[in-house]
Amino acid sequence: MTTTELDNYDIKILKCLQANAEVSMAELGDAIGLSHTPCWRRVKRLEEAGYIKRRVTLLDAEKLNLGVAVHAYITIKSHDEESLLAFESSVQTIQEIVECYSITGDKDYLLKVIVASVDHYEQLLKSKLVHLPNVASVNSVFALKQVKYTTALPLP
Repeated sequence: MTTTELDNYDIKILKCLQANAEVSMAELGDAIGLSHTPCWRRVKRLEEAGYIKRRVTLLDAEKLNLGVAVHAYITIKSHDEESLLAFESSVQTIQEIVECYSITGDKDYLLKVIVASVDHYEQLLKSKLVHLPNVASVNSVFALKQVKYTTALPLP
């Protein structure tokens, strides 16, 4: 199944599940105009095709005392495949790194790091980030305020 094969019901299902992954099949069916069984079959098909990766609970970072978001721009020393894979593998092991992107421009990677405090980030930087394989430099930018946050993809 490709995105061109998704019909209006599929798009409606995806939009509803993005808003609330805990919605019951009956509620989902009512919301999109299908009965329970056809709705359930479509959800299963969307899961099997990989459109729905997983269902999660979004937590409030502030309430969990994890209110500091840092974007770390990483420059690496060597761009050979082995070095890149070593870096990317090591990033997976650090729980404070919640996102990692390979990027264009004068930096090589962008990390989103969530921590409790500036002090915590400093310790993480000194103990782990600068010691990641192949790291030449780390340039950190602290978020002052979250202006927009969404996990919902912009579906038509």
